[in-house]
Amino acid sequence: MSKPRQLTIRVVTVCFAPSDDMDWFAASEKVDDVLHANGTPTRRYHVRHRRLIGWLTRFFGYYLLHTARRFGAITMAAGGRKSRLDLTGTAAKAAERAARRWHAWNSHVAATTHPARTWEDYLAQHHADPNKVSLAEARRRFEQQPRVLAMLAHSFDPYELPVYQAGEATYAGLYWRIALIGDALITTDGRLLLSASDSVADRFRFLNEACAYLRNLHRSARLCAVAIA
Repeated sequence: MSKPRQLTIRVVTVCFAPSDDMDWFAASEKVDDVLHANGTPTRRYHVRHRRLIGWLTRFFGYYLLHTARRFGAITMAAGGRKSRLDLTGTAAKAAERAARRWHAWNSHVAATTHPARTWEDYLAQHHADPNKVSLAEARRRFEQQPRVLAMLAHSFDPYELPVYQAGEATYAGLYWRIALIGDALITTDGRLLLSASDSVADRFRFLNEACAYLRNLHRSARLCAVAIA
């Protein structure tokens, strides 16, 4: 049975000031200090290749961390200097993949079912009167809706129903932000940026704040994506 997702941290973006040394050990130390968790580097960023000298620099991993190559050229990295990471390309590819998922949902689910109430609506009923509506009953009411059943049948996450029903641009907008940030961000001075809850609205608020922070970082600042074990 599908269960509502809790507010969990799977991927953290760790930021370093230009003057700080960045390697895997430094990133893991920051994650341990702030979240008391262990993790491993995860390749999430496309690597930027400049138009004129990119034919040469694409083969060198300087200022990059935990890279992956294709035909000898570096294509992905877990992190590195901001100027070497193709953040725009990373976001664009994530938005494209999300748009394809949304169109599949629109064709197979939205076109054949009526709009459904979200899990948050039923969860609110449970919190309002737990004795009258148990958590199991709230989940049963949510999942018996035709649109939710169709999503389960076609392997779409029904707990993403609000963002699916909000439209293609909103769905793609969520996922390109997630591609850049993950589930949390640790700033250069050790602050933790995190969504207040797993609701779509709170996730957008957090991701907008984190993206703005990332955008304002100096081009020589360094990033590292860490997957929490």
